[in-house]
Amino acid sequence: MARKLDDIMAALPPKRQEQIAARAMELATLKDLRLAAQQTQEQLAATLGVGQDTISRLEKRSDMLLSTLRHYVESMGGKLELVAQFPNRPPVVIQHLGMAEDKAAHKSGARV
Repeated sequence: MARKLDDIMAALPPKRQEQIAARAMELATLKDLRLAAQQTQEQLAATLGVGQDTISRLEKRSDMLLSTLRHYVESMGGKLELVAQFPNRPPVVIQHLGMAEDKAAHKSGARV
């Protein structure tokens, strides 16, 4: 008989459950973020002022500008933070990356 994933997870020790949850968050895709925000591609497209097909293409990309990613996340009400991590040092949050580029793009009327 087939077993449900929830049942398997519940049987694991709490520490292992936490490790699996943390790893799952590392694997989150843009689509996963959008679904977690309970938005459709159409809703997100309307917020960004683009077509639904544009959102579909964005979610399939493996590489994009940070400013594009920031617009995507912020349009769902989130905040994008870029964190640099080094051995034996505390993490560093990189701020204002892509901000000047965004201002120039907005002045020229460019969109995501």
